[in-house]
Amino acid sequence: MRRRATDFRRPVRRRLSCWILVLLVLFSIAGFGLFIIQHNHRDVDRVEQPVLEINPRIDRAVHENRNFTEEILSARSYARQLAEQMTLAKAYVIIAKEHNNLHLAWELSTKIRSCQLLLSKAAKREDPITPEEAEPIIKSLSSLIFKAQDAHYDVATTIMTLKSHIQALEERANAATVQSTVFGELAAESIPKNLQCIDIKLTFNWLQDKSIEELANERRNSPRLVDNNLYHFCIFSDNLLAVSVVVNSTISNAEHPKQLVFHIVTNGVKYGAMQAWFLGNDFKGAAIEVQAIEDFTWLNASYSPVVKQLLDADQRKYFFESLPDVSAEHKFRNPKYLSLLNHLRFYIPEIYPQLEKVVFLDDDVVVQKDLTPLFSLDLHGNVNGAVETCLEAFHRYYRYLNFSNPLISAKFDPQACGWAFGMNVFDLVGWRKENVTAKYHYWQERNIDRSLWKLGTLPPGLLALYGLTEPLDRRWHVLGLGYDMNIDNRLIETAAVVHFNGNMKPWLKLSIGRYKTLWEQYSNQSHQYLQECVTS
Repeated sequence: MRRRATDFRRPVRRRLSCWILVLLVLFSIAGFGLFIIQHNHRDVDRVEQPVLEINPRIDRAVHENRNFTEEILSARSYARQLAEQMTLAKAYVIIAKEHNNLHLAWELSTKIRSCQLLLSKAAKREDPITPEEAEPIIKSLSSLIFKAQDAHYDVATTIMTLKSHIQALEERANAATVQSTVFGELAAESIPKNLQCIDIKLTFNWLQDKSIEELANERRNSPRLVDNNLYHFCIFSDNLLAVSVVVNSTISNAEHPKQLVFHIVTNGVKYGAMQAWFLGNDFKGAAIEVQAIEDFTWLNASYSPVVKQLLDADQRKYFFESLPDVSAEHKFRNPKYLSLLNHLRFYIPEIYPQLEKVVFLDDDVVVQKDLTPLFSLDLHGNVNGAVETCLEAFHRYYRYLNFSNPLISAKFDPQACGWAFGMNVFDLVGWRKENVTAKYHYWQERNIDRSLWKLGTLPPGLLALYGLTEPLDRRWHVLGLGYDMNIDNRLIETAAVVHFNGNMKPWLKLSIGRYKTLWEQYSNQSHQYLQECVTS
């Protein structure tokens, strides 16, 4: 086929190039026109934001199937638009105040209050916000926001201002957290007025009625107190009602209450009230012994390093002087650590030299099952039977002890599993054989400067009973009812002992209501003094 001459193809190319050029010019003109229109539209929109058009019938039908929380989260609702504008307006109020534009801040605050009022009315009546209600506020608030944007409050200024306010709020939040912790500790340390009232009434009875003292003297030498065929429980506390709940709950769930013996040690101030209470009430034939710690004359500073430390002036100064560092953990300065009753658990073999096995109970526990099977458990040559608490990492040895000290790191495994005080089986024969109390003294003497651990009885217990603890089934002892609000109900129901460890004790107003009935059912609310002191 013969090709056409080149002069026939050149004119076609020229015509095609002309058409392309014309089209490009037209597109450019159209694009420029659209840009101008859009720019003008944006300017109008900045002054008056268009309210999202919503079909009232459709919106009302949808609203009937959701609550106000869902309503305000819906992108199609007026409530959502108002909430978002209100948030932005609040930011501009702060910025306007920073720039001393108080009039604009006042105008924005007024509209914010109007917005809040409308939202609260809608929440109360449980109806959606109507266009007639929303549009005036949305338009006026949009106008003020544009006014704020136009008043040199650019994005950079807004970000820097908000950052500084966020930092200030974080500092205030941290200070409030520390303060709430301190207040919580103070509330936990305090004794409610009704408990003080009961103590006073019972102490008066003890001093006035000599027959109670005579009865106490008669029972002091009862052979049941040293009979190893019976089941012996130890409780050391100055909280009468708490001890009473422990005793009541243990007896109520025991198959043979008459075989139970309770050994209670308190201080001299509460001794009379304790005696009057336990001698004046029926405990189903269980034997109850009450002693005052002041009668243990052998427990003195020359024998016990912890007594010497508790009497030390620097130690008391550490507890009672104001804290220079607010970040310091307030719980470690709790005056309860100055109570020798807290350390008495390490002297049980000496307090009861004729006993072979005991169950130690804290005063903030409630017993829900028969505990006598604990006495027949095989501890496999160990001294302490306890429930381990290492399901979480923070309950291992390294969380309680200072492993940077070579005295600790050379002898103990930092990953060793911790365990709990509060419900423990102690083999006193094995205790004496292993000389656990002497080990406790050894570690206390080396922690005078609190370099091995902070405070408390658990860290020295972990050291003195290292390699001598038999882990028990978790159901014997469930912890956390004094701070954890989300314990599984099934775990609580199957527990033999539930422990209110933490600040939210069941006898305080700040207790967790969900668990409080577990404790109250054993508190003998029908007692005359309890009723009188609650209403006084």
